[in-house]
Amino acid sequence: QVQLVESGGGLVQAGDSLRLSCAASGRTFSGYVMGWFRQAPGKEREFVGAITWTGSAYYADSVRGRFTISRDNAENTLYLQMYSLKPEDTAVYFCAAGRLTGLRYEGAYDYWGQGTQVTVSS
Repeated sequence: QVQLVESGGGLVQAGDSLRLSCAASGRTFSGYVMGWFRQAPGKEREFVGAITWTGSAYYADSVRGRFTISRDNAENTLYLQMYSLKPEDTAVYFCAAGRLTGLRYEGAYDYWGQGTQVTVSS
């Protein structure tokens, strides 16, 4: 089992930056692909980005160039640095731990956090 707890969400203005964290405990963190997903009101949960245990990062087109994913395997922590936030980035953000195959899809992830709310005002 891997337990995941997100933090760092909040209310910001358009153009601001925010950094989310995801603390992992339980099984070895370094062996998992770690992903970020988000779910806006009335919409399905969508892929934001993911990072392998060696540091290769993948992003959704909507956030590429504005968001950066990183991980600290020694501290069992995943990060999502968000720049130039837009109102359409408003959502609950979830971190997840899973496998390399299909990392853009929810089915690849075995463990999920409870989410943290990010609200971007215009």
